[in-house]
Amino acid sequence: MKKTVILFVLSFISFSGFSQGWNLQQCIDYALKNNLTLKQGQVNNDINKVNYTQSKATILPSLNAGGNHTYNNGQKIDPYTNRFATNTILSENFYAQAQVTLWSGMQQYNNVKKNQYALMSSQENYEQQKNDLALNVASSFLQVVYNIELLKVSEQQVKISQQQLDRTQKLADAGATALSAVYDIKAQLATDQYGLVTAQNNYNLALLALKQLLYLDSLNSFTIEKPAFELSAADLAAYQPSDIYQTALKTQHKIKSAEYNLISSEKNLAYSRGKISPSLSFAGTLGTGYSGLDQRVVSSTPTMEAIGITQTSHDIVYIPSVNTVTEKTPWAAQLGNNLNKSIAFTLNIPLFNGLSTYSGIQTAKLQMLNNKYGYDIAKQQLYKTIVQAYADAQGALNKYTSAKVAYETSMQSFSYAEQKFNAGVINSFDYNNSKNRTLRTETDMLNAKYDFIFKLKVLDYYQGKPLSF
Repeated sequence: MKKTVILFVLSFISFSGFSQGWNLQQCIDYALKNNLTLKQGQVNNDINKVNYTQSKATILPSLNAGGNHTYNNGQKIDPYTNRFATNTILSENFYAQAQVTLWSGMQQYNNVKKNQYALMSSQENYEQQKNDLALNVASSFLQVVYNIELLKVSEQQVKISQQQLDRTQKLADAGATALSAVYDIKAQLATDQYGLVTAQNNYNLALLALKQLLYLDSLNSFTIEKPAFELSAADLAAYQPSDIYQTALKTQHKIKSAEYNLISSEKNLAYSRGKISPSLSFAGTLGTGYSGLDQRVVSSTPTMEAIGITQTSHDIVYIPSVNTVTEKTPWAAQLGNNLNKSIAFTLNIPLFNGLSTYSGIQTAKLQMLNNKYGYDIAKQQLYKTIVQAYADAQGALNKYTSAKVAYETSMQSFSYAEQKFNAGVINSFDYNNSKNRTLRTETDMLNAKYDFIFKLKVLDYYQGKPLSF
């Protein structure tokens, strides 16, 4: 019954762990689509796009229009009739104004270029985030593959121990070997089963880490497609740190971002210096309005008005006068009558403004110097990282070569030990030691193998090559 349960568990693990699943490219594509940090980076990139578009739009003329509708109560001179108003009067005013900067010391142009390179730097940062995420996915993906290999090894160890236990039990039942050998093999089987459970847990944890990196639901079923690997010392011989560095300078988005950031700060310095220059702007205005006091003559009748008599002849003295009838000037007529136009050129010469212009220039200089240092640091750090990555890959290759030899030797040793144990030449203790030594060397070989594979992928990454197996 116990043997049946073990075989069922092994078959379930094999089916659930190694069925057809996602390949590396599918994992990377899904991560790029669903990673929240990347989405946040895209939002920041969109903000820089808006800033760049806005800076270009400031070069265009501005056009504004407006109006007001006012009730005035109390004494006031009406602007359209120049008469005092003492009662509640309605007045309206409408205007349209266009303005354009003719010269401002190249401030607008340099501001556009500054925001353009800031946008380019932001875009390169975003691409760098994508590449970093892809590398992290590749690392997590390889960790799952490595744990699949370890799980297979643990399964094989359990099978070997189970087969050896069955054989030893039969020999003990026939009196051909001591019962203590059965107990030793059972103990070894229990150890191997514990190792299998540990390997299964490690595989589950590695798979969970990959799911979380992809923002997959941790409760859903998910498996990966295990790629085939062909490794040799020639894989590393094709790489040279100096060549990788020269390629990386042209392909690494982090370097491009630092370079564009430096150029943006240079344009910002030119923009700040432009504030020293005089500026010239042109404006044109069209306005009109309406007043409740404005009156127009409807009709007029000439008459003679008596104003007195003479002293001597007592004749009546008349003067001519006109009786007029008025009405409020209509709204539409007033808009035409009150139409006014104006154009203006404005020259502004900065003389002293509390050292704000000087301080802005000095700050821009320091920012440019800081970004230059940042660019140089990025290149230095890139070179150090590539040299270290190459050294790591060389060390991983050496470890893999040695571990492979150790594994092949231990496998031969275990084969002989198994034959001797079956023949009764060595005891179960020596047999188990040989078996465990083989397990350790195989585990070391797998560890070195996948470490070397990842180190090669890191070198590919710095050359801008796609991450694929």
